[in-house]
Amino acid sequence: MEQTHPQLENLIAVMHRLRAPGGCAWDRDQTHESLVQYLIEETYELVEAIEAGDRDDMVEELGDVLYQVLFHADIAEEEGRFTLEDVAEHMAQKMVGRHPHVFGDAIAETPDAVMASWDALKSVEKPGRTSVVDGIPQGMPALALADKLLGRAHKVGLLDATAPGAVGVTSEDELGPLLLAIVASAKANGLDSERALRTSLRELQAEIRAHETEAREG
Repeated sequence: MEQTHPQLENLIAVMHRLRAPGGCAWDRDQTHESLVQYLIEETYELVEAIEAGDRDDMVEELGDVLYQVLFHADIAEEEGRFTLEDVAEHMAQKMVGRHPHVFGDAIAETPDAVMASWDALKSVEKPGRTSVVDGIPQGMPALALADKLLGRAHKVGLLDATAPGAVGVTSEDELGPLLLAIVASAKANGLDSERALRTSLRELQAEIRAHETEAREG
């Protein structure tokens, strides 16, 4: 049978060869933990390529991220834990299950309706989560984490994320210099902007959890 994705199969074969006995000593020495730094670095490089809009850079950086997935799967297969096929099967099942409006009879005709359906299905899949902030990676960059938490606070009715803020900015061209000026002011005064924002975000998460508890008990 003709291969549907011959170049993908070739990349998988390259990975197997590099990590096989007699292959590359560095590749064989890697673990899931040792690869984390490279996964983070490659992800940031991909984001940069996407923002720049350069086709060749995107192809290269997407390849680097894809290679990290293959790398982790190959290590896990060698350890007898799971395979690349397991990863692909799980993701396909997850996407089909999370899109009943495409693969089933449900109706969701707007992005908001799709997200509401997604959240409802996720709550069924992960019943151990008692808060909308459960499952959010705390290691995210502080600004990205702030955006995520503000969205969750809006979702539970703690605040209106669509209301005009205390600082009136209407474009990223305005926002960027403003953020830079805030960081510059903090630095000039010996303050740590990242730590300050993370402290406020921990407080916001506590507020969200308290609001959820009050809503359940009320």
